Amino acid sequence: MLINAELLLQYQRCKRRPFLDIHSKKNWVSPRNDLLYKLQQDKATHQKSVLSKFDYKYPQYPRKNLYLAHKATVELMHQGVEYIHKGVITTNYTSNSTLISHPHLLIKQPGKSQFGSWYYAPASIELGRRPKQEYQVAVAFHAYILMKLQESEVDSGWLILRGKEGYYPVDLGKWTPQMEAILVEFINSLQQDDAPEMFISRQRCNFCHWYSDCYAIAKSQQHLSLLPGITPPRYTQLQELSITTLQTLADANPNVLGNLVGFDYQAATKLIVQAQSTIKCRPTLLSFNHDKLNKLKFYHTIELYFDIEAQPDLNLNYLLGVLVVDKQNHTEKFYSFFAETPEDEESVWQNFLDLVWQYPQAPIYHFCVYECDTIKRLSKTYKTPQEDIYPVLNRLVDIYEYLIQNVTLPVESYALKAVARWLGFKWHNPEASGAKCIYWYDEWLKTGNRTLIKTIQLYNEDDCRATYSVKEWLFKFFQEQSPDFPSSLQIIPSEHS
Repeated sequence: MLINAELLLQYQRCKRRPFLDIHSKKNWVSPRNDLLYKLQQDKATHQKSVLSKFDYKYPQYPRKNLYLAHKATVELMHQGVEYIHKGVITTNYTSNSTLISHPHLLIKQPGKSQFGSWYYAPASIELGRRPKQEYQVAVAFHAYILMKLQESEVDSGWLILRGKEGYYPVDLGKWTPQMEAILVEFINSLQQDDAPEMFISRQRCNFCHWYSDCYAIAKSQQHLSLLPGITPPRYTQLQELSITTLQTLADANPNVLGNLVGFDYQAATKLIVQAQSTIKCRPTLLSFNHDKLNKLKFYHTIELYFDIEAQPDLNLNYLLGVLVVDKQNHTEKFYSFFAETPEDEESVWQNFLDLVWQYPQAPIYHFCVYECDTIKRLSKTYKTPQEDIYPVLNRLVDIYEYLIQNVTLPVESYALKAVARWLGFKWHNPEASGAKCIYWYDEWLKTGNRTLIKTIQLYNEDDCRATYSVKEWLFKFFQEQSPDFPSSLQIIPSEHS
């Protein structure tokens, strides 16, 4: 059995994936994921940029010939080459497992080893900006194999990340014991007859080629990981209480769950109601916040719906979209302020302000806090006077907050798409997403294909209209559930600072 750092990294993210990769006989063809493709391109670019700063050599060997790759790498180490790229070293770990290390760089260090008065330390080049555990464990894995090969201690290793502090030293004294424990657990899991239990985590699972298989199983089992609010630590604690199904969670005592680590009574109650709502397949009113109810009144006929598309790598908000709804005249008009170049962000920002100030009393509805945070950032970046910003901030109404604080829906996520689709809203492009827009904008900057602009703008308009549909449903639901809720109203937002 061949074990490399990538398998160990994936195991830390998902215990199931490497088991399936090694044992499954399925010939899967993963559909192209545009964002994953972009991340792979970005990682290759980052590695190329980092490596250009080193005068490295790399061993010559036939592709996929592990023995000759190891031999050629060791030969360069004997020669005392300063930097080695694409090196491959191996060591036997157990009677049926071999560890393979191919760090991005092997860096010569003063010291003592079988090679002479030097030894080699590993460096991994990663796209992330933070020294995540899985990255540091991978460096410790490389260092462990180097220690076996060189017959000497390896007391240094590095992560080369993005950002200002790109070079990050890895504390091998801390991470090597943890790596060895993870390695033993990983090998034991591979020797089991069945794959580890799945846990659906959207953020990580969406990039995995096994996602559709695991999701289908989870769906058929009504797995608790499909419920919003179920995290891996919470799931483990629920398992210890033999709460492993929707029904057992729906019947649970909130006082018992509320005493668990990571829970409180409010979180436990909401999770139980979430299970009940899912079983019954209908929304449930959690509780109506009467303090906020007092901030509701009959109010204006113009509503604005606001959504942003951003390119995180460029720290750029390149599209500010606003849907203007005139309820008195029964009209709707969408405005798309698009930055064709990063330098256009300031003019996009000013055009947005000009529009919202045409309707100085209209509430500005959005979904999640990002829009509010972005307005604050842009106003600071472009030195917008406070008297022009505070009134805008005070008109913001986060529909997401009103939703999650008061209502439980039979959905797997409270993201805009999941909620709006449950209500029956349809995007023009069912495959479109914020992640795909990141890729599309990147391609626009490279190719100048204006079709990409139209695709992004249509998606952004759909997001604004989806926010509108959620807001309309939410207010109607409140009207049906609470006799104190007025029949025609708008929200007077709370103060922002």
